[in-house]
Amino acid sequence: MEINSPTNERIKNWAKLQQKKYRDQSGQFLIEGEHLIGEALQAGVVEHLLMEAGRINPFASQCEAIVCSEIVMRKLSTNVSGAWLIAVCSQKSVPAQSGLRTVVLDGVQDPGNVGTIIRTAVAFGFDQVLLSPDCADVYNEKCVRSTQGALFHIAIQRTELLEALGALKEAGVMVIGTALHKAQPLAQLPVVEKVAIVLGNEGQGIRPETLEICDQRALIEMFSFESLNVAVAAGICLYRYRREA
Repeated sequence: MEINSPTNERIKNWAKLQQKKYRDQSGQFLIEGEHLIGEALQAGVVEHLLMEAGRINPFASQCEAIVCSEIVMRKLSTNVSGAWLIAVCSQKSVPAQSGLRTVVLDGVQDPGNVGTIIRTAVAFGFDQVLLSPDCADVYNEKCVRSTQGALFHIAIQRTELLEALGALKEAGVMVIGTALHKAQPLAQLPVVEKVAIVLGNEGQGIRPETLEICDQRALIEMFSFESLNVAVAAGICLYRYRREA
């Protein structure tokens, strides 16, 4: 199959996936580039593979490509310089393996931060990521790119945090919230297997009602600055509670 017109009905519908409301309605999203598409194929979420005319499909043994003109690919790409390989994917959730290690994001707004934290969670052996309803969209192009494919390998759920944290505590999970005040140094907190690390909004931190339910409050010891970027803070906390190989 070959599509040459940007006004083609399928192309117009796929181009709408650059907007969150259409991603939510369809349960689909777009990704670009060989690395991300390779991860998505491995996860079994690719519905359609689109390739610019004149190129060779690097995934020919796994998926047939729809050949598109350059103008069509530019319509679908969010990259300034365009993309020659794009996939339409389904928002298929990954089941949590055990729930022993959980990352909880309370109102994190920047999609790059959310994506980087998801990638870090996978790198350090965490089982799931819980997001409050007002967190950045996981399927935002910037977030997807920041995960480097990690979102295909970890359970991610958008949920009401107070109820979710309550359920984790009942299951014997220690809930640790990052905070600047009335908190213990991170290095002094016990390292346990069942843990949930809560990180808050870039400007305001964790909501008071969310912090109130935490078992412990952790302060990252540092010099000169009072706080860190939330994704950097996540990396430090998640490393301390990483799954041992």
